[in-house]
Amino acid sequence: MNNKITKKDLWKANWRWLVASQISWNYERMMSTGYLFTMLPILKKLFGHDDDQLREMMKTENQFFNTAASMGQFVFGLDIAIQEQEGFAAKDIIPGLKTGLMGPMSGVGDSMWGVIWGTIWGSIACTFAVKGSPIGMLLWILANILIYMPFRFYTTFIVYEKGTQLVTTMKDKLNAITNSATLLGVTVVGALIPTVVKANIPFVYKQGNMKIVAQDMVDQIMPFLIPALLVGLVYWLLGKKHMNSNRVIWLVLLLSIVLYSLKILG
Repeated sequence: MNNKITKKDLWKANWRWLVASQISWNYERMMSTGYLFTMLPILKKLFGHDDDQLREMMKTENQFFNTAASMGQFVFGLDIAIQEQEGFAAKDIIPGLKTGLMGPMSGVGDSMWGVIWGTIWGSIACTFAVKGSPIGMLLWILANILIYMPFRFYTTFIVYEKGTQLVTTMKDKLNAITNSATLLGVTVVGALIPTVVKANIPFVYKQGNMKIVAQDMVDQIMPFLIPALLVGLVYWLLGKKHMNSNRVIWLVLLLSIVLYSLKILG
């Protein structure tokens, strides 16, 4: 079986990402389904000879993922290169790689295409459009076809080629790549905890002129300890039998209402 990735395979991945990157967006795994759809022909080509490996790689690619659609090719292009070179061993690298890259790529993509590109070129097109001229619409469509689309497509080939060279030259350092990708992913997730999870202890003890703020005491032990404990609780629950993400979400909602009503958490 020929497992060599061709330009045709990369073109197919590009088109799939363009069409489906956000079409199945959901609050549980966000762009994971679109990412899996993008990678599916690649996975079938690389692991189609082994149903168990194919199934495991599909599960790996269907994990939580979210980034700027305009920059997704930087992730799946490198993903394809690593899987082609390392085969099933890439299963331990990919989750950390995706987690580590999706945040930075999202920031770059939103700034470059969502803000700069949209503001400058969009204002030019709107100048014509608000005056009733169809040139405004045509300018916007043509600009996306001639500039935005080539950028999305051809950067995939660049990332894939550079990724292949990187993995080939560092083949003897696979463990270092795996550990680095995993560490990067864990670091990014850990940094998200204090910025996304908002929870504190509102209790304040007063006696005469003395006032003790419970949250200040907790912060002296460890800043953002409560959000970290809540994330740890959710992680522990997800590892339990008969527990899934939907049940955990409902449990967290009920727990939040009860703890807030009792003024235990704020």
